[in-house]
Amino acid sequence: MEIDEMIEKAEQMILPIFNEIDRSIFENSKKVLRAFHNNNISEIHFNSTTGYGYNDIGRDAIEKVFAEVLDAESALVRNQFISGSHALNVAFFSILRPGDTMLSISSEPYDTLKEVIGITPNDSSLKSFGVEYEQVDLIDGDFDDETIQEKLREKFYKLIHIQRSRGYSTRESLTIEKLERIIDKIKKLSPNSVVMVDNCYCEMVEDRTPTGVGADLMVGSLIKNLGGSIAPNGAYIAGKKKYVELAGERLTLPGEGMEVGPSLGINIDFLRGLYMAPSVVGSSLKMAVLASYILEEMGYSVSPRYDSKRADIVSMITFGSAEKLIKFVQGIQAGSAIDANALPEPTDMPGYEDKIIMASGSFIQGSSIEISADGPIREPYIAYLQGSVTYEYGKIALMKAIERMKDV
Repeated sequence: MEIDEMIEKAEQMILPIFNEIDRSIFENSKKVLRAFHNNNISEIHFNSTTGYGYNDIGRDAIEKVFAEVLDAESALVRNQFISGSHALNVAFFSILRPGDTMLSISSEPYDTLKEVIGITPNDSSLKSFGVEYEQVDLIDGDFDDETIQEKLREKFYKLIHIQRSRGYSTRESLTIEKLERIIDKIKKLSPNSVVMVDNCYCEMVEDRTPTGVGADLMVGSLIKNLGGSIAPNGAYIAGKKKYVELAGERLTLPGEGMEVGPSLGINIDFLRGLYMAPSVVGSSLKMAVLASYILEEMGYSVSPRYDSKRADIVSMITFGSAEKLIKFVQGIQAGSAIDANALPEPTDMPGYEDKIIMASGSFIQGSSIEISADGPIREPYIAYLQGSVTYEYGKIALMKAIERMKDV
């Protein structure tokens, strides 16, 4: 069957799912616009500050808008964050002190956090500062409620960490429904534990947020969902005011915290990115559904399946061979807007244990929300596909990837 014919057949089958995604786009668009109106966003908030960034009314207004959209008391939204992992690092060090223990209840965290925590030795890790780490693995894609509750009865954990997206693992991403259930149980047994959620790739996929269902903090990158492909860098930490303020003092310095930090012209990009985010996330979800349907039809194992409930924008495709993985990723690069003529090859990357192949022909370096595919060169040779500013661009990239795989 020709690729065009495959796409046309798939789109007929998944139209009801697209209609449901459109409903979600509309609801999240109303929420964003309401936050803009409630905070009286105007052109004056596009102004820039330099130096210390005192009295940056645009920056302060943006943080109020993000807090409202994320159902949080407060938010720290800064271009001084290098990445989502950097924001997670700041949040960890703002809460945890020597002698404290953190507990991950969503299995082992993403590769770039292993040195932050000390799972992989590093002299700047939490472990090197006397912070202990324990984890509880997921069972069949869900929390191990019994083991978590046993641990909480036996010991106090200062911070309980939940990573919603799968990272480079094969487990399922975690829905808001699952988060709400486990957070409720945690708060009943250990109300003083800080529940922190890594929300990268998950924003606006569902109508509710982690902080809206009881999480104390949530963290994410702005070159993923909430940046709407417009924000050129940055990340956010949102949640209870007292914890967000601690994060602000860790990002800058004690005594000044959130009162400093120049916006350097970023305000309009943060606002425009958030404004576009519901639509861009919706396009990414449609792309994910299409890819899952077609690649499963081609005989590959995919997760989530096209008709499954999604918690994030990521699709996992198991190719079973390094050559097929590499060809697929190279095809996504060939269908991208920038550096389409580049040929990605597996290489070592900071923070990762295996060689990584990555396609990200994006206007913003590493912007997963634009269109990207990547994966570690290790069995069973999985590609993690995410993003698409528009559904049409994503469809073109997918067609290029399928075409390239014909040579394998």
